[in-house]
Amino acid sequence: MTDTTALAALRTQAPGFTPRIVVVLGSGWGALADRVAQPLRLPYAGLPGFPQPTVAGHGGTLVCGQIGPNPVALMSGRSHAYETGEPTGMKQALRALRAWGAEVLVLTNAAGSLRPDMPPGSLMALSDHLNIPQRSPLTGEGGAERFVDMSAAYDAKLRRGAQAAAARLGQVLHEGVYAWVAGPQFETPAEIRMLRVLGADAVGMSTVPETILARHAGLQVLALSMMVNMAAGLSDEHLSHAHTLAQAAAASAAACELLADVLATI
Repeated sequence: MTDTTALAALRTQAPGFTPRIVVVLGSGWGALADRVAQPLRLPYAGLPGFPQPTVAGHGGTLVCGQIGPNPVALMSGRSHAYETGEPTGMKQALRALRAWGAEVLVLTNAAGSLRPDMPPGSLMALSDHLNIPQRSPLTGEGGAERFVDMSAAYDAKLRRGAQAAAARLGQVLHEGVYAWVAGPQFETPAEIRMLRVLGADAVGMSTVPETILARHAGLQVLALSMMVNMAAGLSDEHLSHAHTLAQAAAASAAACELLADVLATI
């Protein structure tokens, strides 16, 4: 299935619509779809090359509409490398959305915190990342474009806009470094100690492959993490996916309020 096929399906199923912003909704961020004006819902099953999520908390629908003045396309559900062993699951979808006209990609996720001042419920804008598995969705690509400059992967102007939105709402938006791990198992306490030494502020199992794909495609990137637990060894919490979903649900309202404001002002 080609990017051209996916693009044709998007244009056929959403005639006259062109998104400016694409948002990937991670665990706890799905309620943002309720803030889209005049939503058009396109099941992934009808969009060639779009992922078929297998993880609880991740749907399989593209929601198109308006948030403020901006036309947005929300990806309710993403592919994770741990589902297939490959970090390429979002490649065709993101490239089709870029070809459709998108200029900005906003990534969201649920993450484990490595900082005592950033407890569960906190929000963090990514300033940089650590690709711990050293896997790339661009492996096998040709041409000089594959050598993507990642020195400013997360757009500084978009982060400033997110901080301004947080200030308007009286919320705290931390900034920090996100460590991508392959999963699906949670990290060990020793691994968390290693990540802290390396400079990580949060840890999770997504986002980095999408960022690499986005920068390769020329999209600006903003990424937001919702802390849903303290990472292994930093608290007495029992880590599980059910616990992640429960904590994400508790923080969802404030997170989605912030994200809606951010999207309306980009």
